[in-house]
This record gives sequence, C-alpha cells and structure tokens, in this order.
Amino acid sequence: MEKSAKIYVAGHLGLVGSALVRRLRAAGYQNLILRSLVDLDLRDQAAVAAFFIQERPDYVFLAAARVGGIWANNTYPAEFIYDNLLIQTNIIHQAYLNKVRKLLFLGSSCIYPKFCPQPMKEEYLLDGKLEPTNEPYAVAKIAGIKMCQSYNRQYGTRFISVMPTNLYGPGDNFDLKDSHVIPALMHKFHLAKSAGVAEVTIWGTGAPKREFLYVDDLADACLLLMQRYDADKIINIGVGQDLTIKEVAELVATTVGFSGDLVFDTSYPDGTPRKLLDISRLREMGWQAGTQLPEGLAKTYAWFLESSWALKA
Repeated sequence: MEKSAKIYVAGHLGLVGSALVRRLRAAGYQNLILRSLVDLDLRDQAAVAAFFIQERPDYVFLAAARVGGIWANNTYPAEFIYDNLLIQTNIIHQAYLNKVRKLLFLGSSCIYPKFCPQPMKEEYLLDGKLEPTNEPYAVAKIAGIKMCQSYNRQYGTRFISVMPTNLYGPGDNFDLKDSHVIPALMHKFHLAKSAGVAEVTIWGTGAPKREFLYVDDLADACLLLMQRYDADKIINIGVGQDLTIKEVAELVATTVGFSGDLVFDTSYPDGTPRKLLDISRLREMGWQAGTQLPEGLAKTYAWFLESSWALKA
C-alpha cells in the first residue's frame, strides 16, 4: 500500500476509526479521505454511491458501525441490525463498483456461537446459536463477512474480514448505558470517587471471562493485514488471554483510584460465558499486541480525564 494511496477510513471519529487514522498518519499515509455523519450518512445508498464516484479511494477501512454494550443491544435491536446492514452493504458494493484495490471489514467476536469451544477459531463461525442479547448485531456482521467473501468469489475483489476481540482505549464511548464494559466501569468508578460513594454496583455476576485489546494495537494489526493478508478466510485479532469481569472491574477501580466496595447485581444478564479468540493465524504472521491491560487502562483514563466525558461527571 503505497504512501500516496487514497485511503478512506469509514467511521474515523469512532473508537476504531480514530485509532486507524492515528496509525496510518504515523506510518506516513497522509492522503486520507474522512467524512463525518454530518457530511455523509452511510445508510444513504445514493449518497454513498456519489461519494465513491467523486473520491475514488484506492483502499477502504470499514470501521463505521452502530455499536454498544448489552443494554444498548437489548434496547435497540432494530437499529443495530438495520443500520449496520445498510452501512456495510452500501460501502462494500460501492467498493466493488468503483474498483477499490482492497477493503478491510471490521467484524466482531460476537459472530461466534454463545457456547463456542475456547479459544474460538475462525472456522467455528456458524457452528451454533448466537448470544441472544446481541444477535441482531452479530447477524449483521456475519452478513458483512459473507458479502465480502461472495464478492471475492464472484468478482475477484480483495475484501478481507477481521474479527477483533473486545476493545477499549482513547475515543471510546463512556455513556453509562450505551457503552461497553471497560468505559462503563471507568465512568462509574470516576463518578463514585468524585462523589465519595462507598460502593459501586456492577451488572451481572462478574464471572464471565473476556479478552480486551487496546484499540491502537488493533489499528496496528489492521495496517499489517491490509498490507500483507489476502486470504478469503476471516482472521481473529486479540491478545490470547482473558480475565473475569470481576478481575477487570478491580483493575479499572485501581486505575481510577476508587477504593470502595464492588457489588454485583445478578438480576442483569451476563451475556456469553467466555469469549477468548484463537489468534494463531495472526501470530504466524509475527504480530502480537504490545499494550498490557494495566498500561492501556492508564492511557484510557488519562484520555477520559481530558475529554468532555469527565466534564459531564
């Protein structure tokens, strides 16, 4: 991927997209095409078609998506399947029509069955039932994978699909209802510390195990894969180890400086019992994550303190 190539990062203001922009610029790629939702609604087929005809990108990182935690997925299932299907369908199809050299589609580890063997290998896709709390989102992502593979088979395109594990880092959504587990916990602990509250309630039992990847490490892996990976098979991106939600909560509390009690509310759903990715394919390419969780949490909290989220607290 030459330095002068026109690169479109879809969703550049989000957690993943902003990290991709940082990584690309650091690597010397300056010819980036960026559009916010105000400038381009990716759900609008005609608008996306006009954009591709005008800009003619050489490469596309498809990081735009509607995302959220368990509460958001349960509350807005229609938006999660509708928006994501439209966004990815419009971009993938226009990438084909406008002869994009290569496209990288960001999937999610939730595409794998709820009771998937651990660690989860790429070939386990569609081997069992999905986790009900995020099934609409997962179905949309699976459709994106199959669309990329179908276009590759029929039209000879170079569309690759990567499956990141749970992500966190600068640029995340820290809304207490809509966010994923780490930003939600960080915001809760920050509020409790600021108010002098003695305890914080955490949804679920704390027993499920999760793997967490710092978003800048994901961006680094995506750049490597865009440059060197051309297989039609999906490829997992993770760190290769996981922790219980209780252990993660304790680490986040330590990072924030909250010393009160953690209370687990078992009336809330836990979601999938465990989600550890098999990252053998990526390791064979010589890549591994460079940011350990304590370091990543510290960087994330430092960003949070400088953001508008801290001002809202």
